[in-house]
Amino acid sequence: MSTIRLRGGRVYDPANGVDGEVRDIGMRDGRIVDLHPAERVDRDYDVSGRVVMAGGIDMHTHIGGGKVNLARMLLPEDHRANRAPENPLELASSGCCTPGTLATGYRYAEMGYTAAFEPAMAISNARHAHMEMGDTPILDHGAYVMLGNDELFLQMLAERQDFQRIRDYVGWTIKATRAMGVKVVNPGGISAFKFNQRKLDVDEDHAHWRVTPREVVQVLARAVHELGVPQPLHIHASNLGVPGNIESTLATIAALDGLPGHLTHVQFHSYGNEGARKFSSAARQLAEVVKAHPNVSIDVGQIIFGQTVTASGDTMRQHANADLGSPRKWIGADIECDAGCGVVPFRYREQSYVNALQWAIGLELFLLMDDPWRVVLTTDHPNGGPFTSYPHLIRLLMDKSFRDEQLAKLHPDVAATAELREIRRELSLYDIAIMTRAAPAQLLGLADRGQLGIGAAADIAVYRDDADRETMFTAPEYVFKDGELVARRGRIEATPVGGTHFLEPEYDRGIERELARYSAEHLSTSWRHAEIGRDELCSCANGGRLLPCRLHGRGGRT
Repeated sequence: MSTIRLRGGRVYDPANGVDGEVRDIGMRDGRIVDLHPAERVDRDYDVSGRVVMAGGIDMHTHIGGGKVNLARMLLPEDHRANRAPENPLELASSGCCTPGTLATGYRYAEMGYTAAFEPAMAISNARHAHMEMGDTPILDHGAYVMLGNDELFLQMLAERQDFQRIRDYVGWTIKATRAMGVKVVNPGGISAFKFNQRKLDVDEDHAHWRVTPREVVQVLARAVHELGVPQPLHIHASNLGVPGNIESTLATIAALDGLPGHLTHVQFHSYGNEGARKFSSAARQLAEVVKAHPNVSIDVGQIIFGQTVTASGDTMRQHANADLGSPRKWIGADIECDAGCGVVPFRYREQSYVNALQWAIGLELFLLMDDPWRVVLTTDHPNGGPFTSYPHLIRLLMDKSFRDEQLAKLHPDVAATAELREIRRELSLYDIAIMTRAAPAQLLGLADRGQLGIGAAADIAVYRDDADRETMFTAPEYVFKDGELVARRGRIEATPVGGTHFLEPEYDRGIERELARYSAEHLSTSWRHAEIGRDELCSCANGGRLLPCRLHGRGGRT
């Protein structure tokens, strides 16, 4: 592979404490190297006056698996209206709300992103998820397996089986599905919905199993931690979208009891019930509690006005939201009683009081969190809005005057009273580099990603320093993936296959007897069919590199 120098760029590399320093970046064999100034190179790019960052990492974006395909099928009009640009390197793929796999890779790379992670992979649908991610060009990828609503886990918890056995089941599940981590969606609530419960609060008993969401969160967080999984338990908390749900969100943080936890799309979990409409912002309350709990990190799930589609494993809440669908259609589904999903199209409207307040709450959360290492930039694609809206979101966070202009367009009651009006903070390029690069890499345990130090993967984005930050982050000057130029000024230049990040935790294989019993009694296929070997993973991933991650405190694989 050729040797490349990026000369004279202004580098933002928070993982190594570099804040806008002018320096050169060298690349060779897909890695960042220290080049002598006089060393000859194959390609020399003068990037003077340009902003240089590591490739972006989206740690929570729904890009693979059953519910994403259902969302694509539910909105054919979106795919007809959003066709791919003409480029002989781009195979036919379209869509904006939920683009096809190919378009997903192209559009991410054009914005300077080089990795994206699917946050809700069902055990029984893991192959499908890996194959879809493998079909997504350019991006490195991985997925978090869903637990906490599967019947075997809830049965073991209800029977008060030894924690070690439950931990072994979690370990087997991660390894069998080649997951990057564990996600819990509405803890216990998806299962409770099947028993005709329409809500389940943190300390409320599941109607059948008589366990609470608090117990589910505690056991899963402990299991993930003891297995050495770098990423904290990824938590979609109870009561998504319900006025007053700040109480259950704070109770979920308390349930962690000091163990690491990552609360996802917290905008949808930060609602009070004050005022005439009994719907208010609790952003400051959540931000203060998160600040006081260093074991907790968050991503926001910012909403963006316009058409999208909500696709979630949270069948309970999606059933409740079905009547709000726009256009009026929706899908609910379940696989082997281990996971559910609901898909509801939705249009966020500026003149809707609720939507306007949701928009303000998300921005308040970003701006009230003074530690950017613990808040990650997301829209919960596609639930809050498509990932292609990230440049617009970045401008909102970096430009107070632009933010005020947008706020003035909203429902008058929100425009006049939102705390967002008084928040003067504007994020810096260094802050953005943390939220979109360094922090996701750190939370995922990716030591050689999200940074520009010697030996790191040569995933790099070079931006023109435009005062209009939306324009700046929409189409970088250059994007490199593993040292190969993949995009230039918003046009795809190459489409390499991305790699797959996954974990291989250790566990007692005695748990397989329990799995054999359960699958024989309840499942349509053998538990062994869930296991994905390395060779098969490579095939699912379209021949891309396998990138096993190191486990914390276990001398894990590199």
